[in-house]
Amino acid sequence: MPPAPPGARGTARQAPTAPHLSVAIVGGGPGGLYAAALLKRLDPSRNITVWERNTPHDTFGFGVVLSDETLGGIEHADPEVYTALKAEFVRWDDIDIVHRNTRHTSGGHGFAALGRRRLLEILQHRCRSLGVELRFREEAPDPARLAQTHDLVIAADGVHSTTRTAFADVFRPHVTAHRCRYIWLAADFPFDAFRFEIAETGHGVMQLHGYPYSADASTVIVEMREEVWRAAGFDELDETESVERCAKIFADALGGRPLRSNNSAWTTFRTVVNERWSHGNVVLLGDAAHTAHFSIGSGTKLAVEDALALAACLSEQPTLTDALDAYEAERRPVVASTQRAARASLEWFENLALYLRQPPRQFAFNLLTRSRRVTHDNLRLRDAHFTEAVERGFGCPPGTPPMFTPFRLRGLTLRNRVVVSPMDMYSAADGLPGDFHLVHLGARALGGAGLVMTEMVCVSPEGRITPGCAGLWSGRQAEAWRRITDFVHTRAPGTAVGVQLGHSGRKGSTRLMWEGMDEPLDEDNWPLVAPSPLPYKPGSQTPRELSRAQLTDLREQFTAAAVRAARARFDLLELHCAHGYLLSGFLSPLTNRRTDAYGGTLEKRLRFPLEVFDAVRAVWPEDRPMTVRISATDWAEGGTTAEDAVAIARAFADHGADAIDVSTGQVVADEEPEFGRSYQTPFADRVRNEARVPVIAVGAISSWDDVNSLILAGRTDLCALARPHLYDPHWTLHAAAEQGYEGPGVVWPPQYRAGSRPPRTGRTDAPKPRLTLSDLPFAEAPGA
Repeated sequence: MPPAPPGARGTARQAPTAPHLSVAIVGGGPGGLYAAALLKRLDPSRNITVWERNTPHDTFGFGVVLSDETLGGIEHADPEVYTALKAEFVRWDDIDIVHRNTRHTSGGHGFAALGRRRLLEILQHRCRSLGVELRFREEAPDPARLAQTHDLVIAADGVHSTTRTAFADVFRPHVTAHRCRYIWLAADFPFDAFRFEIAETGHGVMQLHGYPYSADASTVIVEMREEVWRAAGFDELDETESVERCAKIFADALGGRPLRSNNSAWTTFRTVVNERWSHGNVVLLGDAAHTAHFSIGSGTKLAVEDALALAACLSEQPTLTDALDAYEAERRPVVASTQRAARASLEWFENLALYLRQPPRQFAFNLLTRSRRVTHDNLRLRDAHFTEAVERGFGCPPGTPPMFTPFRLRGLTLRNRVVVSPMDMYSAADGLPGDFHLVHLGARALGGAGLVMTEMVCVSPEGRITPGCAGLWSGRQAEAWRRITDFVHTRAPGTAVGVQLGHSGRKGSTRLMWEGMDEPLDEDNWPLVAPSPLPYKPGSQTPRELSRAQLTDLREQFTAAAVRAARARFDLLELHCAHGYLLSGFLSPLTNRRTDAYGGTLEKRLRFPLEVFDAVRAVWPEDRPMTVRISATDWAEGGTTAEDAVAIARAFADHGADAIDVSTGQVVADEEPEFGRSYQTPFADRVRNEARVPVIAVGAISSWDDVNSLILAGRTDLCALARPHLYDPHWTLHAAAEQGYEGPGVVWPPQYRAGSRPPRTGRTDAPKPRLTLSDLPFAEAPGA
């Protein structure tokens, strides 16, 4: 382990604005150079040295794309650099997507790019003019030594950072390699748009990402899955042969012109995440701290923004320790959000083959919204003509958002695509739903959703999660549910109501959620059963392993509950095979350790859940649909994978499931989910487009814009929302009002129609100011 640098945590370094602060910067890329220029400009007394092992003219890649947001920060911080950059920019607005010989263009996006070499020249010139010492063709001293001889060390030495490696035990980096190979090339002509072109070859699908960076040149990135790369023989070609092969494959996009390289090599993208960004007086910046896939054009952008934030924090904070803490606190959430978007984008391209059958225009929309940062509403503002054409191709009547188009499941037609997700209320007495359930479900039915789902309704007293869980193991309970379904059908005509049947398995006999989620009851526990005798977590009750006879009994409990559900007039039945409850416990290898016919391979683990499904389907009315909720991943090593989820979905679809409700996790207590906006929807997307079965997407879908985007892109058929419906029971009605939609996809109850427009909150007709003091020719200071 290297020695700890001076100023390790707990010791406040000298104030960053102190005279003659010495700064060592490892790495002469855009991030390192810009940080040097900013720090020197803000305090000329600083002694700043940049080490770069390559020559001043060496660069990898060709063009750099910067956002208006980043350029605004540069303009504010250093107008001289901004002016020099502005003179070099190539600007354009369009994105072209070419799929199966059809090109679709979307405008209004706004890009600015320049050559990477020219960017470095501008930053090098700025550094020299300010007095920064630039040392090219020279390896930086050992990071520990730099930390001892300088007040601040900035590691801007890229994805393979030696500084990060030297202090790996402190920074704790996580590096994830992905599935595609790619190569950076260039063409000696300018594309007139950001171009995505798809090539379907005999070896598999390949894609080109291209954009102009000068008046006579474009960056071209060719990317494909590793197995496609090998099948095409690229692993056996040298650089020249690879470049020629790529030019031939994408001859149409290139107009038959050649490509050129710059020591280009095929590589695999690696996502870098560090648990900490600083150690004493050493701090990571740019790719050394984090990477984000090139398909959202963020590497240089993030590095430049890091430099801006670091320089600002060093000026604002009283000590170096405070400054580095503030820098990380400011940048980490921004970077995490960008990395989530980049991960979604790179995985979209990894799974590109799933979408090839989509109509070209929908394919284009799907590509544009792949990162979830560009949305339906955002794209409509940028290019209404393009978005309206996608909507027409999807089947949206004029003026109808995608979420308000109908969807048919067997004999049930839902008037819109919004589902109130099942949410346990823990408010039943002996399994009997009461007034609370009537008001809760009734209010959400009046709120306009196409389908309102009950919480998990348990098939036996022993199948409850908590004493407050609802059931369907008695006729009295069925009558209570009938009271609720009658209310929905009568008072909210056109809204469907579905029941979710399940059994808690090893996660039962616990306290109400607000008294301690998943914590065992203090008294009056009931015995638990599960596929295998494994407690959910330390301190949980150990369940008994189910015998063959008990499996038969359980199957009969499900069918009896389904018969009661039909009599209670539910429109749809969902079988709960997710979240670690009984049937989910059979599906996951982490919870099913059986050695009989119901354990082992996925086919065997599926056996009992499919037996239950078949038994329920046999007694459930033929014209009413059945869905199945699954956990598409356990978020734990050795658990259910996305590939497994596709196989599970196919199996249930083959047995007659009308749709798969794709959730994730909650199967094991030590899961590590990757939370974020719409974080579970990629699993629904994959199931839908690989298993070819309708899906319901769930998981932090919070806005009507998200719903429209997911549906129009063909990533899901229905969207289930939970927390938004707790926040606003009339979420769907309000979504219609906010979009100015009035049509058959949502109906305001007559009692509420007066509230179909948002109330005014204050005066909006006041005269607008026409002048400010600075506009007046003889303005004087107040009181002069």
